[in-house]
Amino acid sequence: MKKLIIWDFDGVIADTEKLWLKNRQILMKEALGIDWDWETVNHYLRGTGDKTKRNVLDSLGIITDDNFWDKSIEMDEAVMKNKGFALTDGIEEIFKMKNIKQCIATGGIRSKTMLKVNVAGISQYFPNNHIFTVDMVEHGKPEPDIFLLAAKEMGEKPEDCVVIEDSIAGLTAALKAGCLPIAFLSGDLSGNIAHQEKVEKLGIKYITHNMQEVKKLIQQLF
Repeated sequence: MKKLIIWDFDGVIADTEKLWLKNRQILMKEALGIDWDWETVNHYLRGTGDKTKRNVLDSLGIITDDNFWDKSIEMDEAVMKNKGFALTDGIEEIFKMKNIKQCIATGGIRSKTMLKVNVAGISQYFPNNHIFTVDMVEHGKPEPDIFLLAAKEMGEKPEDCVVIEDSIAGLTAALKAGCLPIAFLSGDLSGNIAHQEKVEKLGIKYITHNMQEVKKLIQQLF
């Protein structure tokens, strides 16, 4: 029996990953003169926090400064405040399962994540000490640090935790942590055959496409 659900945010709780990637794509062109197409942005930057994104760009010889990343966060916050976003259909039914311990572990920084939680209207399900962010660990996804921290702080062993993730980086991190990953493949970025094939190559046992399927799995595993 599993004891803890660890939720990723972007691409799982809400289909927001595409919003942040679009902002990085725009800023790279405006600030650096680098005109990456969507496929390239998705390939290199998806599923990781900005700290890891910065390291990836560094490795490609694309050097950014703190101002670049501060501006990117400002752009993200403007999108949330001006347009908002919707929760994934059916997910709140799982949040309301009070007999199951749940938390969030995300590649986003603390300030942005708390704004996301408030915009999504889910703060009643996730108190501050049930939210774990990339600035709390040394390494972001695909390293396991964030999930290991979440399990420890929530008082559970990694092997007793289920991680619900959509990205290759996040699923890889869950596997490295020793948690049981559930792939949630929906939305504009992950709801396609090409991405599912990559997930399958990781050896992920449970692949879902809507929250009704996730809920059934949760009921079986807990």
